[in-house]
Amino acid sequence: METITNNFKQLNIGALVQQKVRETNIEISRICSFLKCTEEEVENMYLSKSLDSEILLRWSKLLKYDFFRIYSQHLILYSPSKALHKVTENKKTIMPQFRKNIYTKEIIDFVLELTEKGEKTKQQIMDDYDIPKATFYTWIKKYKR
Repeated sequence: METITNNFKQLNIGALVQQKVRETNIEISRICSFLKCTEEEVENMYLSKSLDSEILLRWSKLLKYDFFRIYSQHLILYSPSKALHKVTENKKTIMPQFRKNIYTKEIIDFVLELTEKGEKTKQQIMDDYDIPKATFYTWIKKYKR
């Protein structure tokens, strides 16, 4: 069985949904019944790089897995730093506000793996992902393999 790696830059949500279906061994008939669609439509979803949010929510409920968190992790790693958004920070909004710097174990493992494999230097990771130096070095000390 082929596995999907945690590549948060190149997202292919259909392939990730398909991987989770394989892991859970859920029957196609149950999927079709829950999503109210045909087997062909399910296969097309597996091939799709993106899915409608309502469909993705249904998949998340069916498979008991938060697929939206994959997108959140992408935003944590690849959205521009706050310095670029100073102009909009002063505007009032009724939209919920979220802290960007909430790092999950997957994010920590991802960035540490980049340094271990020599794909990026420590400084590049801190710069590219806007990770504070003290935080990054704490991760290295705490999670070093």
